[in-house]
Amino acid sequence: MADRGVDLSALPKEVRDQLAELDLELSEGDITQKGYEKKRTKLLAPYIIHTPVEPPPRNDVKPLAPSSSSSHAPPPSSSKYRERRSRRTHRGGGTRDDRYRSDIHTEAVQAALAKHKEEKMALPMPTKRRSTYVQSPIETRTPPDSSSGSEDETSVRRQSSVVIPPPAVSPNLQSPDSWINHSVQGSSTSSSASSTLSHGEAKPQPQSQPQPQYKPQYQPLYQPHYQPQYQPHEQPNTAAVTGMLAHRVPVNSRVSTKIQQLLNTLKRPKRPPLSEFFTDDAEEIVEVPQPDPNTPKPEGRQIMPVKGEPLGVVSNWPPALQAALARWGASQGKSPALTALDITGKPLYTLTYGKLWSRSVKLAYTLLNKLGTKNEQILKPGDRVALVYPNSDPGMFWVAFYGCLLAEVIPVPIEVPLSRKDAGISQVGFLLGSCGVGLALTSEICLKGLPKTPTGEILQFKGWPRLKWVVTDSKYLTKPSKDWQPHIPTANTDPAYIEYKASKEGTVMGVAVSKVAMLTHCQSLTQACNYCEGETLVNVLDFKKDMGLWHGVLTAVMNRIHTISVPYAVMKACPLSWVQRVHIHKARVALVKCRDLHWAMMSHRDQRDISLASLRMLIVADGANPWSVSSCDAFLNVFQSHGLKPEVICPCATSPEAMTVAIRRPGVPGAPLPARAILSLTGLSHGVIRVNTEDKNSALTVQDVGHVMPGALMCIVKPDGPPQLCKTDEIGEIIINSRAGGTMYYGLPGVTKNTFEVIPVNASGVPIGEIPFVRSGLLGFVGPGSLIFVVGKIEGLLMVSGRRHNADDLVATALAVEPVKTVYRGRIAVFSVTVFYDERVVIVAEQRPDASEEDSFQWMSRVLQAIDSIHQVGLYCLALVPANTLPKTPLGGIHISDTKQSFLDGNLHPCNILMCPHTCVTNLPKPRQKQPGPASVMVGNLVAGKRIAQAAGRDLGMIEDQDLVRKHQYLTEALQWRAQTDADHVLYVLLNAKVPSVGTATCVQLHKRAEKIAAALTEKGSINTGENVVLLYPPGIDLIAAFYGCLYAGCVPVNVRPPHPQNLAATLPTVRMIIDVSKAACILTTQNLMRILRSKDAAASVNIKTWPTIIDTDDLPRRRPPQIYKPPTAEMIAYLDFSVSTTGMLTGVKISHAAVSALCRSIKLQCELYSSRQIAICLDPYCGLGFVLWCLASVYSGHQSILIPPFELESCLSLWLSTLSQYRIRDTFCSYSVMELCTKGLGTQTELLKARGVNLSCVRSCVVIAEERPRLALTHSFSKLFKDVGLSSRAVSTAFGSRVNLAICLQGTTGPDPCTVYVDMKSLRHDRVRLVERGAPQSLPLMESGKILPGVRVIIVNPETRGPLGDSHLGEIWVNSPHNASGYYTIYGEESLQADHFNTKLSFGDPQTLWARTGYLGFVKRTDLLDASGDRHDALFVVGSLDETLELRGLRYHPIDIETSVSRAHRSIAESAVFTWTNLLVVVSELCGSEQDALDLVPLITNVVLEEHHLIVGVVVIVDPGVIPINSRGEKQRMHLRDSFLADQLDPIYVAYNM
Repeated sequence: MADRGVDLSALPKEVRDQLAELDLELSEGDITQKGYEKKRTKLLAPYIIHTPVEPPPRNDVKPLAPSSSSSHAPPPSSSKYRERRSRRTHRGGGTRDDRYRSDIHTEAVQAALAKHKEEKMALPMPTKRRSTYVQSPIETRTPPDSSSGSEDETSVRRQSSVVIPPPAVSPNLQSPDSWINHSVQGSSTSSSASSTLSHGEAKPQPQSQPQPQYKPQYQPLYQPHYQPQYQPHEQPNTAAVTGMLAHRVPVNSRVSTKIQQLLNTLKRPKRPPLSEFFTDDAEEIVEVPQPDPNTPKPEGRQIMPVKGEPLGVVSNWPPALQAALARWGASQGKSPALTALDITGKPLYTLTYGKLWSRSVKLAYTLLNKLGTKNEQILKPGDRVALVYPNSDPGMFWVAFYGCLLAEVIPVPIEVPLSRKDAGISQVGFLLGSCGVGLALTSEICLKGLPKTPTGEILQFKGWPRLKWVVTDSKYLTKPSKDWQPHIPTANTDPAYIEYKASKEGTVMGVAVSKVAMLTHCQSLTQACNYCEGETLVNVLDFKKDMGLWHGVLTAVMNRIHTISVPYAVMKACPLSWVQRVHIHKARVALVKCRDLHWAMMSHRDQRDISLASLRMLIVADGANPWSVSSCDAFLNVFQSHGLKPEVICPCATSPEAMTVAIRRPGVPGAPLPARAILSLTGLSHGVIRVNTEDKNSALTVQDVGHVMPGALMCIVKPDGPPQLCKTDEIGEIIINSRAGGTMYYGLPGVTKNTFEVIPVNASGVPIGEIPFVRSGLLGFVGPGSLIFVVGKIEGLLMVSGRRHNADDLVATALAVEPVKTVYRGRIAVFSVTVFYDERVVIVAEQRPDASEEDSFQWMSRVLQAIDSIHQVGLYCLALVPANTLPKTPLGGIHISDTKQSFLDGNLHPCNILMCPHTCVTNLPKPRQKQPGPASVMVGNLVAGKRIAQAAGRDLGMIEDQDLVRKHQYLTEALQWRAQTDADHVLYVLLNAKVPSVGTATCVQLHKRAEKIAAALTEKGSINTGENVVLLYPPGIDLIAAFYGCLYAGCVPVNVRPPHPQNLAATLPTVRMIIDVSKAACILTTQNLMRILRSKDAAASVNIKTWPTIIDTDDLPRRRPPQIYKPPTAEMIAYLDFSVSTTGMLTGVKISHAAVSALCRSIKLQCELYSSRQIAICLDPYCGLGFVLWCLASVYSGHQSILIPPFELESCLSLWLSTLSQYRIRDTFCSYSVMELCTKGLGTQTELLKARGVNLSCVRSCVVIAEERPRLALTHSFSKLFKDVGLSSRAVSTAFGSRVNLAICLQGTTGPDPCTVYVDMKSLRHDRVRLVERGAPQSLPLMESGKILPGVRVIIVNPETRGPLGDSHLGEIWVNSPHNASGYYTIYGEESLQADHFNTKLSFGDPQTLWARTGYLGFVKRTDLLDASGDRHDALFVVGSLDETLELRGLRYHPIDIETSVSRAHRSIAESAVFTWTNLLVVVSELCGSEQDALDLVPLITNVVLEEHHLIVGVVVIVDPGVIPINSRGEKQRMHLRDSFLADQLDPIYVAYNM
């Protein structure tokens, strides 16, 4: 805008007042946009801060249609105008689309947008990686042959365009900056929001323009508490050192700025009120929104059927159409029937009636007698035959059509198939199939052009029946013998021909027209149009169907009319050709569409001396489209001076089923022209007729389409539900009863009934008669004088929140938004998709290759506002696709149903997309209010008589033998005892991919290694008792020896995963942090790792000078420690267990000696472990239960552990499974990562494994060690895939542990199998558990997390009130057990946190017991299975981590559920993760397909989350595979991801901010 550099608030008051007055004038429509700009610029000129401006390149100037209102374009006669035109050599690209051209509408849209200028909203632009949308090189991309178009055609590029010189003030006059303020309020101009460039190349902007600040003039609905930094919600004194996330999110990071912009935008109050949904305890009940009392309702009386004039009987009308042809062929043989034009518009040949007759007879004879061998007849009368002729060859088509009529076979004209990928090609196959077509007639040239297989046969098109092709050129036809005459019976009700029709869903059906209907239709057209014998008619329409066929082929022959056929290709080359033909042949009638009027106007200045005075009728075939009015007016305006009479313009309304519904009769010269109706769009959306008076912005001007056809009866009925008659002021579907209409959809009796046999009923549902009507698919009403008005088509109807919107009206509004240089005018599709119980409007348009990202985004944003303002409907999605990529109909228009299908399948590949679910989804259930306090919960449980949700494992029992007591008190003693009593028993076997076994350790070897290490610690490390020592080892026996060495020396081991040598920068800081946090006095490690810790590479990421003492344990001297330490009490700390939780928190817990022995005993009992047993372990030994199984369990129970480091599977995938088979292992433990690796890598190779002799029938239990909800899909796939190599379906189960208790559940050898239940996800969000049947909608399968270990009790508690819950509730799992951890290892010794997590009491119920809070949500269900003691078994189900849950709309969501839905949305989504940021749901998806799929994912992800979880996604981030961080246990690190996203470190392919 001109005010780019002006601070409006600083202007003098009188100037501000004048500006306000101007704005008012513009919004009232008292001034045009241009006048407004001019006056405003003048007012502001003295205050503008000038910045040097590059003059825009010459050809970027926006051409304006000459038909625009006078304020836009100079009069054509002015000399300046002509001179400018001659200077412009190339054809204009930006012509306005004829179908939707209305200057009034354009100004209305401008005015509506002007209103929005007051409230500038800074919409965040999507972020896009530079490579994502690379336009294909210009040579390979054919320019779309359109700058305009109509329902089924694109248009010619304009021959000449008007150029308005650039305004002197600023090149941004057309720029919509006026309402989008690109930067966040108050930030500098080169704000991050305007940068769509990749990181680093920020867009330079002149710094001298201060940004206009604004204050929104409304109260925000909600004020999200915008936290500039991520506040960890875990207490700071845990070893939850968020230093792990050392890089805090900068407050001004680009992403958080954009999110803030998005929130600001979303604060705008929505127009439609949120419908009130009431939430039942168990389930939301979706109520229909209460109707608005101000909704306009129809008030008139019930409509009376409208009768057309009687169909006159003329003595010389033929008894059948073929009879007319026979008559003219015999009596008027020399009379011209058809003139065809070549591509330049010159006559190519003229077919006389004599020739037409003789060729048709020859073809009829050939079809009936000469196709098969002598005695077999391939075609019989009544068979259906496809007619495949190009639009440029009307002559061949006429002969084929009449030949079929004479042979009494039924022609089915279809489009010429061009390739296998034609839009809707398989639907044409459906048509041919439903009509039973086996034979296709075509011309020799056409046959040569059909796509062929390499062997030269015609391709078998998708969905098509097998066809026999017959060439109908004269030279291949046989002359009939003298005595053969075609049989011409009087017209009857047998089908004469079948016309194809595509439904809204894209199905192509055949409308059968009977012989009598065909004849009657010709008669009624002759009467209505007053056709005379020998007239000349120019036909620009497609002659295969609709008006082109009815007038130009059938009625023409009945009346011996000379038809001049102007094909589409000629129109593209020479748009004026049809006007020239009218002039040359003095044609009386012309058959055109609005597009042809528009093209003729565009190029009429090339011809001075044409006269249209001969026309008595200019039939406008799509005159029923409300937007045809302005084309007709503009055409008349231009050509009235060429002799065109106003009364000859005759719009008409037609449909394939009802054929011609109404047509305006040619008027009497000088009589007043029919009136127009100016209707309120709001009224129309409610289905009522209201003359628009108040808001002239949302008005629709419609012209009548004349009267009902002769001999027809017409009613208007409600378009949905039973066909009830409408009231006089109500819009409804036009239905017709006439002998001249289609009779059925051929071969589809079911659909036929609803369309062709409709009996209208009155208000009380009583049929008004016996006669059946045909639905026309047109929406309209009857105006004064029984004139028919059409306002739209059923197939273009979008029903949004109970209101009807017409797709064409939305297209018109979108195209009235300037600047149009962003998109191609005729290449725009509007349709609706059903998402979350309502239709949602989607607009897809083709973007011009030269449109910049900013332009496109601005255009899209303005379209949103214009449609919202004028139609009061929110757009759900607006997508721009690269030029020429939308599926086309045969005549070049957009194939809507295919486009919609591509959108839903994720195959549209947009280059720009804007989703607005926040604005248009207004039927979400009401947010939940939290339940009242604990007392009512308790009373509720007691009243309902529910059990308290708790469960326990069996008793640990007493240890009788004193010897064993001594042995089991401490692990160190157990090891010493084993070394003495069973010295050579092998405790550990370590395997790797190359050698069968790398190392073993017997009891005595392990004891001796531990002694050496203990000696080294006291000597080299001079370590004192109780100090912490870090163990840094790869998985193996060294780690176990070092652990016991520490215990022997009396220090506390801290086990740490070693850094990854290839990725030190990412892994070493974590190691460093644990070392610092644990205040380790020394590090035990291998030589190799010691080198790495001191290397240059390490120095790049941490300070290597400050490591504690490092001792390498590879070759230690043979020394024994003076004595082996024995702790004074079992409550002393045995070791520290450090782990990073999924929320990115690093926590260290203290495990006492008592807990170690209780845990080992519990596992020994559950898994029946003793010396003669072998178990195989394939998981990381660094924390939790994995570490316990790897290092502690064997020493305690004496069984042999076969150790398989998971990284070995990378070089030999089958190592784990073949070990199980080879050693005949009964019990094995693994991690999800290992299971996933085997499922993905070996799933297809089970035959190969079998051949190698792998047999898993020995495996009795395979337990996945995890701290999360069981991954049911993965365990199922694993069981199914390896069933072939003998794996029992009952073998796989899961374990569950947490930070406060490393092992709560573990599937043992005895006890019932783990059970699976299906819970209702909607209830789960309300923290309730409702079991449903398998396969129920919205059901979630959950598997029990293994059996509760001996000595463990769990109870389900409300995390807020800390009261126990009943077993139909979801709550936090609290655990009481002798092996609970003793507390967090705190650096500052703050005890409050420990007391909270480790020693908590219930608020009521049993206030004595001390519980530890696991931080996981779950529930307990009593099953029908019996446990070992014969009681009913209580199963514990883990649902997810409390820290991970998302609180949205008052409901509790688990990220994994949303992620599962997202991953199903499209084949290219590899993995996804969700988190929230200031009340917005952010979805990050990894794209495994090509980058052009990236933007396809945005709507699909938004749809699936809305449908399945009733949530609106705020931001969709598409990233490369592997970006979502995953920890060693295979769990997603969502908080790391969130921090990286907000700190702008993800390098996303695309970020979409949903409005």
